[in-house]
Amino acid sequence: MRWSDEHKKWIKETGLILHTACGKEVPVLEFEYDTSDNDCLLAWARHFRNHYCDDAEIDELRAGTGLSRKDFLEVLKFPAKLIEDPQDTTGPATRSGDFSEILIADYLEYILNFWVPRTRYEFKVNKNTSEQGSDVLGFKFVGEGSSSRDELLIFEVKGTLTGNKKVSRLQDAADHSDKDKARLGVSLNAVKQRLRYKGHSEEALKVGRFQNLADNPYNQRFGAAAVLSNSAYDEATLATTNSSNNANYESLSMLVIRGEDLMALVHMLYETAANEA
Repeated sequence: MRWSDEHKKWIKETGLILHTACGKEVPVLEFEYDTSDNDCLLAWARHFRNHYCDDAEIDELRAGTGLSRKDFLEVLKFPAKLIEDPQDTTGPATRSGDFSEILIADYLEYILNFWVPRTRYEFKVNKNTSEQGSDVLGFKFVGEGSSSRDELLIFEVKGTLTGNKKVSRLQDAADHSDKDKARLGVSLNAVKQRLRYKGHSEEALKVGRFQNLADNPYNQRFGAAAVLSNSAYDEATLATTNSSNNANYESLSMLVIRGEDLMALVHMLYETAANEA
């Protein structure tokens, strides 16, 4: 089974709620991972790897390259651990961004019970760049067929997983979320098209249900999340976040996930994912 939710046990409620300058309540969660839990780490690494390359397809995809599975993933699929080209400094930042988005996707799917299609990373042309469009889309259906109570949750995610600078990444996420309504049509079309390419026609139809809000009403919500290493986490900075000018202010929710030395964890996760392919 290529997807796993075992690592959800490491996402812990803290009970802490921050209050922003615009009056929003922001729950703070802790990602308390345990790298000595080898079974969980291996399942999580497999889950993570399959966002970039389906295990069932890796041998066919690497055919002709002369690369082992590990090298294929590291050379052609995974964002670089180090800067490989002075003209392209994005590899480590892309690792940070991809990890943050996938962690929020896992939170939406495994904690909040949304369906989150996993299509965002597999079709990258440049492994060291982030995909355009909305970061995470979560879908929820009420019964069979279409209901006006069906839900689409669109999350913008920003991460800072290294360094000691106290950063306002929640503000960045809220600001970028303001663009999500305008780019939603393109994002939904991309997800639907990729699902069809993968032969998941029924799932593509599920996405299609959300492509025409006017004729097929549903509940549309937006979110902004920051994923932060403890060294970059600062409650006073996060509390200055102001989303009052956001076009989606009324339906905007916010979230922070923090954890210890997350960039070291990210590198371990990519390494394990490649080694165990």
